[in-house]
Parts: sequence; structure tokens; C-alpha cells
Amino acid sequence: MGKLIKTILFDVDGVLLSEEHYFDASALTVWEMLISCNYLALSPEKFKTDYSEFEVKEIRERVFDHDNVLKFMKSRGLNANWDMIYLAFSYQLIHLLSQIKDTESEKISQWCQAPINRETLLEIGRVLSNYNAEPDFNLFVGDFERSNATKQELMDYLNVVAGEKLGVETSIFKGKDELWSICEHVSQEWYVGDENVLESTGRPSVQTGKKGYLANESTLAPQEEIAELFKFLRTNGYEIGIGTGRPELETIQPFEHLNWLKQFERNRIVTEDDVLKAEKQLTERKALSKPHPFTYIYGFHRKELSVEECLSLPLPIENGEMVLIVGDSLADLLAARQMGCKIAAVLTGLSGKDARSEFEKHKADYILDSVLDLRSIL
Repeated sequence: MGKLIKTILFDVDGVLLSEEHYFDASALTVWEMLISCNYLALSPEKFKTDYSEFEVKEIRERVFDHDNVLKFMKSRGLNANWDMIYLAFSYQLIHLLSQIKDTESEKISQWCQAPINRETLLEIGRVLSNYNAEPDFNLFVGDFERSNATKQELMDYLNVVAGEKLGVETSIFKGKDELWSICEHVSQEWYVGDENVLESTGRPSVQTGKKGYLANESTLAPQEEIAELFKFLRTNGYEIGIGTGRPELETIQPFEHLNWLKQFERNRIVTEDDVLKAEKQLTERKALSKPHPFTYIYGFHRKELSVEECLSLPLPIENGEMVLIVGDSLADLLAARQMGCKIAAVLTGLSGKDARSEFEKHKADYILDSVLDLRSIL
């Protein structure tokens, strides 16, 4: 393979950096939006901004049903944490409303007509406080398994669930709306902390007091060995880049901190910020995050093409077999397939070694125990 491959594009989470803190922050976000007085206020007395590691683990096990919810979403090609949070929280919101529908059907109809904002959540919380409604985190997978929905279709399926559980016809759940933005902002508070929230989101914290995880990233192989790998690739004539669902701040800052940034050209680092900016330029709503190949196509072309040009390129791309994508998820594999690129699937993501059978089923070109094993196939 050595001669064939010229460009190597890396995903970050599950390949270079551990996703664990992201999933912790995601669980804390769903938890906060359910119990804090800033949102639904189900148990304000249980909310705090500084949980111990043990408490975070307990909350995550509860909210994501021992990670079954996360694994299910990943298996359906959903890769962005904000989408996962939105899906998990919206589902619980529907479940809570289903417990009061006999007495509050009029209000529920009203709430399901317009996009849900923070005022709506506070109002729903006030009404729920008159009842004993409770979330149930074990129902998610069973309800979603009944559908064949994948990726963004999972958002639309929330409307089907709302129809069944609430008896209302609605189309308010679709992602990238006001509720999605609330989920995004709360999760950024948890992940980047008070110090960086304004830079990360353009908005101040709703709930201050969070330290964040940015200076506390865990690498999936020794930091120096990953740096050596990047150096080895460049010295041997490979062009390397990054295609990640992380926002720019959360990619650049840790890479700087870990002394990896100097190994990359900046126009070869594509982050979620680039994807969101691109989506805003489209005339009709379309999701460009992975498994859509946009992230990797844009990086492959050094961000020199416009969004329209990237999207109008014929697939598979020209010389696609000279590009290797290194990822840990089905979303990376599907993006690589569409581009006609090779995929090296790394077993350091959420599912760990258990992901092997899924990658084998989808005929990944290479399956690696660690990103460091890349040398052995080049």
C-alpha cells in the first residue's frame, strides 16, 4: 500500500484523543437540562456544577443506560455529540410530557406547535412540578430500535415518537433549532468551562461554576509517540490532515497543549466550526457533518474549494484510493466509502475492541488496535 497512499486524514476523538470526557459532558448536559432550575427543574436540589469523578460516572451510567444509548446512536451513524445530547434530551422531554397528557393535552399541543426555547422549557418545568413525572433512561434504545432511521433521520423520528406518546402531530423536532442550540451551549459550558465559553459559543454561561475539560485531555497513545508518528509520516512524504466533529477551540487548543499542532498545515485541519459555517451558506437545510464526506473533502482540498464546489464534486473523488482516512466510527467508514478512499478503522473508540465485528461486516480496509499501528500498514 505504501506507494499508493499520499494523503492521510485523521479523525480526532476515539483515534488520537479519548472521547470519554465528551461523553461525560454530554451526560451532564442532559442531566442538568432535566433537573436544574435553569431548565426543567425536576430536582434542582440535586444539581451542582462540580461533581466528583464517581458522581459523573454514576450520572453517565444512568443517563446513557450504561452507554447503550451512545452505542446505539453511533451504530446508526450519528457522530456529533450535540446531536446525541439533543436526541437523548428531547426523547426524555417527550416521555415526561406523555405522563401528563391526560390532564395537560391542550398545553402539550401548544408546546408542540412552535420550536422549543428556554422560556418554553421553564414553562414546561413549572407545569411538571405539579405532577410526579419522571424520566426513564432505559426506554430509549427499545423505542428507537423499532425504526430504521439512521443519522439525521433519528431527529425526525422524534416527531413520530411524539405522535405516538402524546397524540399530537408535530414537526418541531429536527435538530439545529433553538432547543438544539440550548443543548449545544450547555454542553460547551461543561466541556470548555467558564473561561472559554464566550469564545467557544459567542454567548456567556447561563450556569457559571464549571471548570471544563480542555486542559485535561487524555491521549489514546503516549503523547510523544503520536507526535513521532506525525513526524515520521511527514518525513516520508505523506500529507496529513484532520477531519473532526470537534469545534475549532477544542481541537487547536489541545493540539497546541500536546505539541502536535506544528505538524499540521492549518488549512488541512477541518473542524465542526467549518461544517456549521458551510451549512449556513446552503440555500436549503442539509447536514454536512460526518458521515457526509464534506469534512474530509474540504480538508483534502486544503479548504480552497467553496462549499458548492465541494458538494458538486463527482463521487468517488478522483484518485480517492490515494487517500487513507483513519477513524473509529461507522460515520468515518461511510464517508470514506462515498469518497472512494481507504479506511483504517481504529479500535480505541467508544466500543473498543467490540467494534471489530462491525468494521469487518462493513469491510474496512484495515483494522488497527491503535493509531500507532499505522506504520505497520504503510
